[in-house]
Amino acid sequence: MRLRQRPGGVPREAPPDPDIGHREAAARLEAAHLYVITPDRDPGDVLALATAAIRGGADVIQLRHKSLARGELLALARQLRVETRAAGVLFVVNDHVDIALLSEADGVHLGPDDLSIEGARRVAGDRLLIGASASSPDAATAAVRHGADYVGSGPAFATPIKSEKQVIGPAGVAAVAAAVGAAVRVFAIGGIDASNIARLTAVGVRRVCVIRAVADAADPEAAVRGLRAMLDAR
Repeated sequence: MRLRQRPGGVPREAPPDPDIGHREAAARLEAAHLYVITPDRDPGDVLALATAAIRGGADVIQLRHKSLARGELLALARQLRVETRAAGVLFVVNDHVDIALLSEADGVHLGPDDLSIEGARRVAGDRLLIGASASSPDAATAAVRHGADYVGSGPAFATPIKSEKQVIGPAGVAAVAAAVGAAVRVFAIGGIDASNIARLTAVGVRRVCVIRAVADAADPEAAVRGLRAMLDAR
């Protein structure tokens, strides 16, 4: 922590430098491979699941909860921020820029029906990483052009969570990654689990987002360890 001099020569703590926090988060994003998204469950269950995922080796935890009241969502976000910060894990809030800022999250993930990337950047400046969803090379390059720091691309496989969306497959995710280039991280999402993750790594996709593969596992920590090992295998 930097110290500033008060009048009379007495030092006091300077406020945290947001640029340092953003650079650290960006560096962690660059190294991230396993991104775990929480399900719509009781806050206590979400917290327990997230901490198990952290122990298992998750690089990113995203809070995605569609049914909590905003006050409960903020309280849960603040709890998750404590756990992720202690472990050096990135913390992202889905949809809500204000909740992300109030909880001191590292980032926010925006879908097509949320605040625009440009709008989020006007509100948050460089305090947040901004993720966007894209299922095609054109959509991904547009998101990056508008300021997205990373892209979630899919569905890689069929999933009941996004059953209305057309599956793009591992090749589709690889095409999105090729379109945006190596400087932007692309995470495959949709129906990914231990049974099919090798189909992604076979085409060079080694960054994935998972929900049910961890949330529905009998042992979430072990499930994360297993997925991590598959992504790290060469």
